[in-house]
This record gives sequence, structure tokens and C-alpha cells, in this order.
Amino acid sequence: MPTTPGTGLGTMIRTWRDRLPPSAAGLPVARGRRATGLRREELAELAGVSVDYVVRLEQGRATTPSPSVVAALARALHLSTAERDHLYRLARLAPPAPGVIPDHLPPGVQRVLTRLADVPVAVFAADWSLLWWNRSWAALLGDPSPAPPRLRNFARDRFPVDGAPPCLALWPVTETDRDATDAAVVSDLRRATGRFPQDERLARLIRRLLAGNERFAALWATGEVAAHREDHKSIDHPTVGPVEVDCDVLTDGDSDLKIVILTAAPGSEDESKVQLAAVTGPPATAPA
Repeated sequence: MPTTPGTGLGTMIRTWRDRLPPSAAGLPVARGRRATGLRREELAELAGVSVDYVVRLEQGRATTPSPSVVAALARALHLSTAERDHLYRLARLAPPAPGVIPDHLPPGVQRVLTRLADVPVAVFAADWSLLWWNRSWAALLGDPSPAPPRLRNFARDRFPVDGAPPCLALWPVTETDRDATDAAVVSDLRRATGRFPQDERLARLIRRLLAGNERFAALWATGEVAAHREDHKSIDHPTVGPVEVDCDVLTDGDSDLKIVILTAAPGSEDESKVQLAAVTGPPATAPA
């Protein structure tokens, strides 16, 4: 346990929470708000954990969060890479090593994302694990937060094993060229194995898909290496009806984060539907 006052895990989480204004995290700011930083409930929502767990962390009653929780807290608190590594060590965990897929969103990237609040945006790691999404994304495709973090993976949804239901899109989504999209996702995963050869999560995902999905195995056998960049999708939204959007994938530097942006043609009916979905929010339950 640390002996220097004010340096423990709970104290640092509280310090970082107090310094981050809600506007920087993309949250609405109510008039008359007294708290300048994030409230515990807001941090819990952003990190995908319970408010009670945040309380226990800050009070020192929980001292060993899992790596996935630490990564989520680092993203929610907009920590720098050095601060993220410090958080891992305070949680008695080794920071991510070279050759392992980073799940961290640098503060600069997060600032850009918060300025895209009206556009459906999500961020995926190099293995297509979903790391972050905004409210517009959840409104258009459905809120993925009920699914366990380990299942929030686009490749798992794309190539299901044992009839597993999708976790990321709660209503039907089709592409102009599904075969091309399938091939692009598989070749992008192969590219990730070269960039992150020590990542066990990526290796485990590929082993699972090779053993359980014939379509994935056939595409993997071609040996193609490429990055997935763009697509055109049709979303059968249960409230606003069918929506046509362009899907563009931007990659962030060495970490190979995939910033996925969905946009409709300016002035089109589809753009109005995207805006309406964002206003009304996702339905309470997904259709059967």
C-alpha cells in the first residue's frame, strides 16, 4: 500500500474525476450545476461500471479492478498514456506491453470525438473490440452497453460462432457488398496480427473464429492483408424506418484505433432520420 498521502488508487481516481469537466466528456451541462468535474454517476456511465463500484474504488474498499475496468476508467477520465500506466500500477497491474493492442484513447482523440456529438461515431481497437461510442451511435444502432465488454466485437458479430446473437447492432444492418466487407474485416485482422504479435486477446479471437465459423476460415485462408476503410450501410431502424448511411473508418496512428463515422447525404431524408433517431434515442428494447 502507498505510504505517501494522496497517492492511492481511490484518491487519484477522485482527483482525475474532479478535474474533468462534463463538457469535455461530451455530457450535457445543466444550469446551476455545482460540481465542476464529473459526478460519480457520470464516471460510472462513461466507464460502464456501477456507481457503487466507483464509490468503493474511491473509498479504498475495492483495490484490485480488472484490466478491462482500468482501461475503461482511463478512457472515461481522459488520461494521458503516462497517467494510464500509473493507474494500472496503482491497481497492481502491469501497463500494456509493446506488441499488445492498446485500448487507450488519447485525450486529443477524445476532444475530437466530443465535437462530433451529433454524428454517430464509435471507436474500435485493432481487433475490432468496441471501446467507445456516443449517444448518436447508440440511438441509430442500439445501445451496446448491456452486452459484456468481452463480447462487444465487430468480428464476433460478423462471423458468429454457435449461433451467438449480435451485440453491436440491435436491428438489421445490410451493406452494399457484404462479401467485400467480410473480406475487408478478415484481412484487417490479419494485418493486426503483424502489428501486435504478442496480443493474446487477438490470437484467442482468431482461434475461436477459425474453429467455429467456416466463412471466416475460408477468407482467412486467402492470406489477404488490408485495412477496412469505407462502406455503405442500410439500417432498418425500428422507430424512424430504413436509413442509408456511408460508413468511413479512420485509423489513429500507431495504436491502430479505428474511428468509425456514419453519415448520410447532406439535406437528404436519411440525414433527417439520423437526426430524428438521435433526438428520440434508442427504443427501450430491441426487436425480436
